[in-house]
Amino acid sequence: MTTDTTTRLAIVETGTALRTKLFGSVAGHLVLGAITVFSLVPIIWMYVTALRPRDDALAQSVLPTGISLDNLRAASDLLPLGGLIGNTAVMAAAVAAFQLFSALLAAYAFGCWRFRGDRVLFLIFVATWLVPFQVTMLPNYVLLSDLGWLNTLTGVIVPQITAPFAVLLLRQHMRSFPRELLDAARMDGRSHWNTLWTVVVPSMRGPLAALAILLFVTAWNEYFWPLLVLSDPASVAQIGLRSLITEAGTDYGAMMAAAGALCLPILAVYLILQRQVVNAFVRSGLR
Repeated sequence: MTTDTTTRLAIVETGTALRTKLFGSVAGHLVLGAITVFSLVPIIWMYVTALRPRDDALAQSVLPTGISLDNLRAASDLLPLGGLIGNTAVMAAAVAAFQLFSALLAAYAFGCWRFRGDRVLFLIFVATWLVPFQVTMLPNYVLLSDLGWLNTLTGVIVPQITAPFAVLLLRQHMRSFPRELLDAARMDGRSHWNTLWTVVVPSMRGPLAALAILLFVTAWNEYFWPLLVLSDPASVAQIGLRSLITEAGTDYGAMMAAAGALCLPILAVYLILQRQVVNAFVRSGLR
């Protein structure tokens, strides 16, 4: 085979590879675009319905015939939106903080310590993630009733202070943490507590921040447990929205306006910190 023939074959193969790569890239972007549009439709529909005139709330048109804030005014009359946002933020922040703290301690033990039965103990711990919530719901409810914590934010927060998912995610980072740094800290005479907060945590600010955001968003969106513990419509966002569904009927315009207003804080958090949310999975080792 001559040199010219070899060169032409190389050029053809390179062109084919480039076309294949370009086709795969275009197809991937089209699929992601379609998924994005599909995901955004409910959110867009919620805000479109919220901005419709009161008499046009159930219209099927994609765009409102007119822009009106009457639904938002009605929602503000029915619900204390500011109080709901504040209470929900406190609840979500407390749950996220407790879960992050407990997960950090457990992940450090499982990821950086070596002891007999550590793998078995970790598997048992993660297996609790597979236990359905309905199994522990009734015992937790009875315990809260005995403690007098029903209809309180404490009753919502305390049963959720641990998250096996958070432990699993942080353990993956701990397993990849350089052992040399831990050995150097031990030789320097530092305790495990001191090593955790002065060596490990500063090197994991990114994953910790990303996990905190995920835990906060999850706690904010939690519906069933707050609905079971709380009964005051002015407590948290989920209960407030539920109170708009009555036997007399549902004011869908006011409900969409209230839901849109209550979603704004969490949407803002996600839009501002979306890179950290993505990094929580990209760098977690769960590939």
